[in-house]
Amino acid sequence: MSKIEDQVYINKVLSGDSNSFSIIVDRYKDLIFTMAIRMLKNRDEAEEVTQDIFVKIFKSLSKFKGNSKFSTWIYKIAYNTCLDVLKKYNKQNNFIPIDEYTGNQLSTVENIFDSLVLKEQQIIIQKCLNLLPYEESILLTLYYYEDQSLEEISKVLTISHTNAKVKLFRSRKKLENILRTQLPTEIIEDYERRAK
Repeated sequence: MSKIEDQVYINKVLSGDSNSFSIIVDRYKDLIFTMAIRMLKNRDEAEEVTQDIFVKIFKSLSKFKGNSKFSTWIYKIAYNTCLDVLKKYNKQNNFIPIDEYTGNQLSTVENIFDSLVLKEQQIIIQKCLNLLPYEESILLTLYYYEDQSLEEISKVLTISHTNAKVKLFRSRKKLENILRTQLPTEIIEDYERRAK
């Protein structure tokens, strides 16, 4: 849905046509649920929080001023709602330590990630993304799957543009480490050969 289409349905909802909100829900429900499950690591909680997020969006719709993309505004509400749940239950993040990488090792990250986006590798990518701390998983999801710019991501995560850029770089390094442990050796070697 384009920015213009989003605004059409927002206007309809604000004019009293609450049925139009279902179109907004259909457009964003998968990403919101994915964000919730990555952050909360629990399907039942993610389903409940996803509903709560859409209730918040519905109640706050009149506050959307169009200063950013509607999707960025929604992602920010979703992210903050999940953070609130994590704080409420004092959940601990599973941080995965990474070793120092050389420039050559990092040069293959883009090739590995781009190639794995192919349909038959989706399960491996999702599994690896789920092993990352939630903020890094969300950052990579927004950047690669939702084509959000670093500027938009910085608004969602409430961090500076520079910080978003640094976190994206570090998240890719962590993802590479995880991919190296999850993928067969021959696939890694093939990507490294292509990168040379």
